[in-house]
Amino acid sequence: MAKKSAGPQPTPWREVPELLRLPPGKPVDLASYDPRDTPVGPADKAAGLAATAETAPLLAGLQERLFAASTAGDRRRVLLVLQGMDTSGKGGTVKHVIGLFNPSGCRIRAFKSPTPEELEHPFLWRIAKELPRAGEIGIFDRSHYEDVLIARVRELAAPDVIERRYGQINNFERSLADDGGVTLVKVFLHISYEEQRRRLLERLDNPDKHWKFDPGDIEDRVLWPDYQRAYETALERCSTDAAPWYLVPADRKWYRNWAVGALLLAHLEALDPQYPPGDFDAALCRDRLLSMG
Repeated sequence: MAKKSAGPQPTPWREVPELLRLPPGKPVDLASYDPRDTPVGPADKAAGLAATAETAPLLAGLQERLFAASTAGDRRRVLLVLQGMDTSGKGGTVKHVIGLFNPSGCRIRAFKSPTPEELEHPFLWRIAKELPRAGEIGIFDRSHYEDVLIARVRELAAPDVIERRYGQINNFERSLADDGGVTLVKVFLHISYEEQRRRLLERLDNPDKHWKFDPGDIEDRVLWPDYQRAYETALERCSTDAAPWYLVPADRKWYRNWAVGALLLAHLEALDPQYPPGDFDAALCRDRLLSMG
């Protein structure tokens, strides 16, 4: 991840994808990325909150244009994939970033352990069912990557099965981008071991947060090095030109929210959806309406 240049102005959001993108096919060493870093954009919380607020009307406007274009046959849609260790902020991102959109144009899916029915099908079956429709913005809180992450760490599938899944994921995502009109924005929320501990303690110390705590999260901390290696492999093997991965430092919640919002804004702006023209005589309709009193 490139460092931002000195100066009072934050880097425009259209530059964010290039600066947070993990190079396709290159080895990934998560230890080399600081989870508290602010590599591009606002450098402090006040500036970050202000910048996030400024993007809200831009995101809402582009979402409306994307949905409007779909009514005229435009098949394009956006899929935000959020992955990260427990407490990295997947739910918080949905709340603070996706909350800037019109919920009627969003399709949010949180993937848990596969159901018995889902286990009877190929692992991508349940994913394909939940893809956003034309004009929608889809959000996956966890995703098909669980099948090469927890499945690898917990040995829920044979090594050769997991090995094949990387290629299957790449083919699936390429087909979505090439034939399905899907713009994939895959974000890895990079949290530190120490920050996760602090957030878990916050949940334990506040009875109102106990519903968010799972004792299994403590067990997963024992496997932290294994999960980091699993993520490094997935990020390396499945960051492609068609569907790159973006690494967002997630120890600072305000920065996480700004960065994900900036990534979505840059991709929507690149799509540049347009309002479709009306198929009626607007002047005639106006005159008729006025004549009715």
